[in-house]
Order: sequence, then structure tokens, then C-alpha cells
Amino acid sequence: MKRRILPALFVLMLAVTAGSFVCGRFAVSPQEIVSTLHTWFTGGELDTLQQQSLGILLNLRLPRVLAALVIGGSLAISGCSYQAMFLNPLVSPGILGVLAGASFGAGLGIVFFSSWLLTQVLAFACACAAVVLSLFFAGIMRKSSLLVLILGGMVSTALFTSLISILKFIADPNRKLPELVYWLMGTFSRIDADTLLYLGLPMLAGILFLSCQGKAVNALSMGEEEALSLGVSVKWTRFVIIGTATCISALTVVLVGVVGWVGLVIPHIMRFLIGPDHRLLLPASAMGGAMFMVITDTLTRNVFSAELPVGVFTSLISLPIFIFSLRCSKGAWR
Repeated sequence: MKRRILPALFVLMLAVTAGSFVCGRFAVSPQEIVSTLHTWFTGGELDTLQQQSLGILLNLRLPRVLAALVIGGSLAISGCSYQAMFLNPLVSPGILGVLAGASFGAGLGIVFFSSWLLTQVLAFACACAAVVLSLFFAGIMRKSSLLVLILGGMVSTALFTSLISILKFIADPNRKLPELVYWLMGTFSRIDADTLLYLGLPMLAGILFLSCQGKAVNALSMGEEEALSLGVSVKWTRFVIIGTATCISALTVVLVGVVGWVGLVIPHIMRFLIGPDHRLLLPASAMGGAMFMVITDTLTRNVFSAELPVGVFTSLISLPIFIFSLRCSKGAWR
């Protein structure tokens, strides 16, 4: 019965995605979309209204919807992987400092440079540096405990958060500071097709890879001794899974800034619906995160007169959902 949830989630995700193309400040009915696409694909001549509709669909809504799908899926499946690897229901993709590091790198690009490409490169480079620092701080303790690694991530996060505060202090208050603050709250306003192509494909590959690791994650979530008895290479498998989750979560920050709570809340909701089997839970979390992000972005584009940063909106929506999911699934992590 629970295996039927994955096809149902996939169909629901397609329906939510299709609905997001219809919703917007410029209303485009389903009939207009079908008519416009039919005329375009058959080589017919588009009238003025169809040309306008096609431009909105292909240049504005399509990149945003695709970005929302891969970003939501990446954050949710990363959070689910982290929670299984660290045996902790409260960890999220930022546990190793990757989100704080990427934010600092992007802040460097915004404050000191004018190149958006360089800003993205710095964001990813500093995200990797934050993870290296987490490993370094954990290595100082000379212990291989996951708890020590989490503590190293906390130190790395605190360091880069402090550096971000310094950037805010020295940024030009009239131009650079508002841009930095707005970007740190998460925004889809800078999404374009080229950026989505070279960042979205690695994220999609990471989602597919993690979705296929359910059997290994099940073994690792039971503890090292049980995983070794099942023939799982604990250190290598854990390194690959954590590394992949870290990489795709860093790319989400590079693409749209900091979007919180998705990687923490969605895995709890999916675990409540289908249980702890990661063969189902990992792909379900990816699809649930994708749907959640598409719905959130659609709401930010339509509910308010000015577009609210998506990171703020996800926090507002996720908090009550998180409390409810913890209340319903209490005892599941004992």
C-alpha cells in the first residue's frame, strides 16, 4: 500500500507543476496555454496575445518552476540523508556549515564584485571551505564520532555567520547592503535559463543518486555494527552520501540564496506518511520538497503586492507544519 504513495506523489507533483504555470499576475488559462503551445509546435503563426503568453511561459515561469522543483527536491532529500546519517531528527542541510559558507561567499561577490558568475563561484567555493573547516575542527578532537562532526559544523557555521555580519557592516548601505540582505533571505528573482542549466543538472543528478541509496541508508541508520554485518562499507558509503547531500544543498544557495526549513520539515512529513524505510522515504522527500517549493514560490508571486523573499515564506509556512509533524510522529526516533 505504501509503495503506491510514490506514484501518487509523482502525479501530484506534475499537477502542482502544471498549476503553477497558470497562476501569476498575468493570468494565462489552461486553454490559452494548450492553444499557444499547439500553434508554436506546429509552426503556425502566433497572434499578439499568444506571443505574449509564450514569452511569459518560457522566459519567466518555466525557469522559476524548474528551479523550484530541483531546489526543493535537493534540500528535502539532503535533509533526509543527513537525518539518517547523523541519527538525529533535528539536523538539516546546514549542519556542516555549508549554507553559512555559501552565504559568505555570495556576500563577498555582492559586496566587492559586480559579476554574478563570480558571486556564484565564490558561494560554492566558500561552501566547500566551510565543510573542510568542519572536518578540521572535528579532527582536532581526534575522534571519529558523528557528534564531534556536528560540533565541528556548529563551529564552522558560527565562524561564517560572524563573517557575514562583518560584510553587512562594511557594505554600502544604499546599494550593496539591501542586495545582500535580500539575497540572504532567498529569492528566485535572478533565475535564468543558462544558470539553471549548468547548476540544475548536477542537482538533479544528486537527487537521483541519493534516491537510489535507500538500502544503504537503511543499513547505516541502524548503526555502524549492523551496517558492517550487512556488508556495507560504512566510512566510504557515509562519505559519499554526506558529500553528495552537501554538494547539492550548496548549489541551492548558489542558485537562489538561503532557503531554510525545507530540509528539516519535509522529511518529517514524509516519514509520518510512509514510515522510516528510506527506499521510499528518500524519493518521497525529494518529490515532497519539490512540490512544497513550487507551491511556496507560486504563493510569493501572487499573494502579496510585492514579491516576498521565498526563504521568509518557507519559514512562516514550515514552523506550524513542523510542530504538527513532530506531534504526530512522536516516539518515531526513540
